[in-house]
Amino acid sequence: MSRAGLVLLFPISVFLCDLRALGGEPLRLTTDGSFKQHLQWSPDGKRFLFTRIHQGKMALWTMNADGTDPKRLLPGHDQPHFDGHWSADGKRIAYVFDQLQGTDGQLRINTCAADGTDDKVLVPHKAFEESPRWSPDGKKVLWVSTRDGNPELYTVAADGKDVTRLTTEVAYDLHPAWSPDGKRIAFASGRTGRQKLFVMNADGTGAKKVTDGEFLDAWPAWRPDGKQLAFVSNRTGNYDIWLIAADGTGPVNLTNHPAQDTSPAWSPDGKKLAFVSTRGGGSDVYILDVK
Repeated sequence: MSRAGLVLLFPISVFLCDLRALGGEPLRLTTDGSFKQHLQWSPDGKRFLFTRIHQGKMALWTMNADGTDPKRLLPGHDQPHFDGHWSADGKRIAYVFDQLQGTDGQLRINTCAADGTDDKVLVPHKAFEESPRWSPDGKKVLWVSTRDGNPELYTVAADGKDVTRLTTEVAYDLHPAWSPDGKRIAFASGRTGRQKLFVMNADGTGAKKVTDGEFLDAWPAWRPDGKQLAFVSNRTGNYDIWLIAADGTGPVNLTNHPAQDTSPAWSPDGKKLAFVSTRGGGSDVYILDVK
């Protein structure tokens, strides 16, 4: 699919020893091995939301935080839909809906109630519309669109009005994430060459690069205290989950495994990190304790 580059792009010395994982193997939650991505932990910590390809269908799934009770969120949708994100109160989910047209599709942003009801269009298709993320106060949705020629970051009010463009770089900007206080946005960008992580103010000003090097960094996830970011990087030759301070200092490899580790998602208390890994042979969800 031509949209794969946006949807699935992943995609020093360490002194912060207290940031390392507590040790031991991560807890494996799923064993089916089917493709999974875009992992999200519910605000109450009780369930996961994720993209799954099952029986040839890409769709949103949920399951309990212990890995039980997996189910499709929107079983009536036959078209691909993915990359869901819970609102801070846990009542609604924003996601990407792909209305297939021949070999390609028309991507738009939808929202639905947490149980899959009350499904409605938030951002109609205009270009590639992807990566929707609710603001912490629930008043806006941040997303990625190519409507102005290349992937840039935009916000829209929860009622679908007041579309605002935040970034205007010639290079692509991807994988946005609100800080817990709603004042900053972390994202991945190729504006300085190789894809790196940046942090900017919520209005799009003051963008600062927080990672460096000749490798690819992607999918930042703010720790609930707002002090650190988990992210995906191939700086060791394969994709691992890394942790840095919000200013980019003190990088720590949390997973450090030869398999591919992606989709970091914090528990609401910030003590655990869930991620998707191929270490079991397929694609499954794991949980790691983090200091």
